[in-house]
Amino acid sequence: MFAKILIANRGEIACRVIRTARRMGIRTVAVYSEADANARHVRLADEAVCIGPAAARESYLVADRLLDAACRSGAQAVHPGYGFLSENDRFADACAAAGIVFIGPPATAIRAMGSKSAAKTLMAAAGVPLTPGYHGDDQQPAFLQRQADAIGYPVLIKAAAGGGGKGMRLVEKSEDFAAGLASCQREAISSFGSDQVLIEKYLRRSRHIEIQIFADMLGNCVHLFERDCSVQRRHQKVLEEAPAPGMTPARRAAMGQAAVEAAKAVGYVGAGTVEFIASASFAEDGSFYFMEMNTRLQVEHPVTEMITGQDLVEWQLRVASGEPLPLRQDQLDIRGHALEARIYAENPDQEFLPSTGRLLHLARPAESLNVRVDTGIEQGDEITPYYDPMIAKLIVWDVDRPAALARMRQALADYRIVGVNTNIDFLSRLVACPAFANADLDTGLIERSRDFLFPARSEPPSSVFFVAAVAGLLREHEAALARASHSGDPWSPWSLHDGWRLNIQPRRTLTYRSGDALHEVIIAYEADGWRLTLGSESVLARGRFLDSGQFAGQLAIELDDRRLVASVIAVTEKQEQKRHVFLNGTNYVILRDDPLHLVEAGGAHGGGLTAPMPGKVIVLLAAAGQQVDKGAPLLILEAMKMEHTITAPTNGRVKAFRYAAGDQVADGAELVDFEVTQ
Repeated sequence: MFAKILIANRGEIACRVIRTARRMGIRTVAVYSEADANARHVRLADEAVCIGPAAARESYLVADRLLDAACRSGAQAVHPGYGFLSENDRFADACAAAGIVFIGPPATAIRAMGSKSAAKTLMAAAGVPLTPGYHGDDQQPAFLQRQADAIGYPVLIKAAAGGGGKGMRLVEKSEDFAAGLASCQREAISSFGSDQVLIEKYLRRSRHIEIQIFADMLGNCVHLFERDCSVQRRHQKVLEEAPAPGMTPARRAAMGQAAVEAAKAVGYVGAGTVEFIASASFAEDGSFYFMEMNTRLQVEHPVTEMITGQDLVEWQLRVASGEPLPLRQDQLDIRGHALEARIYAENPDQEFLPSTGRLLHLARPAESLNVRVDTGIEQGDEITPYYDPMIAKLIVWDVDRPAALARMRQALADYRIVGVNTNIDFLSRLVACPAFANADLDTGLIERSRDFLFPARSEPPSSVFFVAAVAGLLREHEAALARASHSGDPWSPWSLHDGWRLNIQPRRTLTYRSGDALHEVIIAYEADGWRLTLGSESVLARGRFLDSGQFAGQLAIELDDRRLVASVIAVTEKQEQKRHVFLNGTNYVILRDDPLHLVEAGGAHGGGLTAPMPGKVIVLLAAAGQQVDKGAPLLILEAMKMEHTITAPTNGRVKAFRYAAGDQVADGAELVDFEVTQ
């Protein structure tokens, strides 16, 4: 077994590998960019080496720097994690040439499966059914257009060297193909260094089923059952689970055997995943089609670990050191049900636009045998535009799917983040969505459940404002007691914050803002609490802060005969006094409207023609002086490996562009000088 390994990755997966290595007595070497100097994976590793500037192409994607770090540190092997160079055959070859073990498949297997086109050709020869499509080398746009027209719309354009949902475009009709192809190729070049694509028929009601396989150097190969990854947005997975609902033993055996044969066909070694697309009713009709093979450990591998009781990173380390597989196929079985939710810094209400910023407050659900959190982020860390904005993976297990769903609902309610937008509330709705709860799964679930998942904005319930008011009053009381304790007369009644006034009924008003609406909570001080009035509703309120323990700002509140437990986190961002009220599993964000704290009104400039986040201008789609209609595309901004089209907010004229193609822009930068016309 290795004495020391280098982890050629960052964030959550680096921390995950470190955890297993430490349990096995293996020392770890982390690598980090200048942006990650204080990252959690750097703090957890036994050693750490800086490999370059923040941009991945200048650090985590530079093979020579990674190998130099491995050689200088004396690491015997390199674990590539996922993403970056994990499926790069030249990196695997370079490791071998340097006498360092690559903890993954041989370069020949990566090459065989690294191109989606080549992999499909190989699978066709092996008799594995393929989705109708074009997988050839002719990449002329006109030829690809004809192929798509012949296949029939809708079609999916996919980067041949892609993965992780990058470099994929759904095209609904022929006239949209050219624009979809150009966009897909731009993203493919940016993410994978190749603009070669393939085209496949898009199945509207399909499920994404993947089989976890493992092979050793002795010719043994097993599968560790399936994962259902059908719940996706922008072709990226959102929720994964194992086993797949509705999977019959016969279908599981057939798909597992097909995956094992695919691995054996390329002389595979290590962890891999064979991905299939299946009809939504695959349990009845049994149809499934090969999509691709991922020659690495998958992001969603924890759900497989939870239902099998196996540590797949330990398997990787043992296989890479020459040991046989720990178990035979007949020794593997499924226990219970597991779900994984990916916690992202993004705004689901704005087309899942990534969010950047510092995590001012972070509370995770308590981990146990039923709840696991894999993360590379801690409170105070920053989500930067340089890397994927995933904060954590939340994994739950229980004896069956209904029990696991209940676990997930509670765990999501206990996850509390302030400082960036997150998808936690969206995930809570997704888990409660009737289609998901009833296992009516397909890759279009999010779109067909939009009414449930993206409800119209409504005002927070009155209890949110009452909770915020009580939290504010309690904090004022605590501050008064602290000041009194440091004064010359700590018992002076003048130091108390109890609202006492001579001969008058003490009253005050706290004003909160939600959207454009103002909410005034009138407070009357009474002997046994506060009388709170909001509009026509009036309650007697009492409260106390609980021992912070797991959740900071947590308090118990009584509103008449109703008892609530909530957390209120107060932060000031961009001159706004925000109150994050975590109540009944939802994060309500309201503003404290203090007349003594003048807040300059914000808003979109130029009709929203500002950069939504730091990024790079890819292409200008209009000319200076051009008249454009409302909704016309003006430019494309690439941020966090995603393209964002900036459109005209109304009819008008493009007076000038503030930046040229290729320029880097800051968050909130004015992009276009735009003149509104009638």
